[in-house]
Amino acid sequence: MDFIQNTIKAVILDMDGVLWKSNEPLCNLNELFHRFETNNLQFLFATNNALRTVPQYIEKFNSLGVKVTEEQILTSSIATGYLLAKDFPEGGPVYIMGASALQTTLLEYNFPFTEDHPIAVVGGLDPDISYDRLKKASLFIQSGIPFYFTNSDATYPTPEGFYPGAGTFLAALETASGVKAKIAGKPQPFLFEACLKRLGTSPTETLTIGDRLETDILGGFRAGCKTALVLSGVSTRQDLLSWNPKPDFVFNDLMQLFE
Repeated sequence: MDFIQNTIKAVILDMDGVLWKSNEPLCNLNELFHRFETNNLQFLFATNNALRTVPQYIEKFNSLGVKVTEEQILTSSIATGYLLAKDFPEGGPVYIMGASALQTTLLEYNFPFTEDHPIAVVGGLDPDISYDRLKKASLFIQSGIPFYFTNSDATYPTPEGFYPGAGTFLAALETASGVKAKIAGKPQPFLFEACLKRLGTSPTETLTIGDRLETDILGGFRAGCKTALVLSGVSTRQDLLSWNPKPDFVFNDLMQLFE
């Protein structure tokens, strides 16, 4: 804790497997946020989950008895919009194989959904996937237009176990089209760049906390941040034995940060 008090000014938190599993909190969130505030730590949330819009995440926090602001939440949908806007500054129609939250977010970046002459294909976790949607996306990609995906997480944690994640759909579409996607979410830099810009802190002043070595820890390391793995989600102590780069800290749960 001395290192954090003396060096760290801000914290970037993953959500699934760190703050909660489905609708079950993994710690006392009110107490956690109070501890951040009393230790003068800015905090925001960065998730690869693209199933919710920012207002929907606000509603989820409210349902768990805590209040956060829209500026504190960044998703892989936002990272995808950020990446598309860099590649297509004028915007344009895109074919989207993903949840409605992804469509809503991309529209805010001037990338409306279309099935007619898209400038790119964008994919993500899609609970309503059908063969027809997968086929259309694959054919568009095979025609040569750019291919983007929100993230490559193979699964996401729930109280029941690990559900298929965006990476499951990514593998299917890459196999069908023969083309590798450009990934927007963690561990790529776009989500971390947006977080650091909002926080106004340097990477060395910022601690990234997550439950996945291959996304949260690798992404934080690549961004130059200090990293902390919590063992409440996907990655385990056994996984750590063969993994590099090692996280700077390992906690059983988030509250250990302050012990």
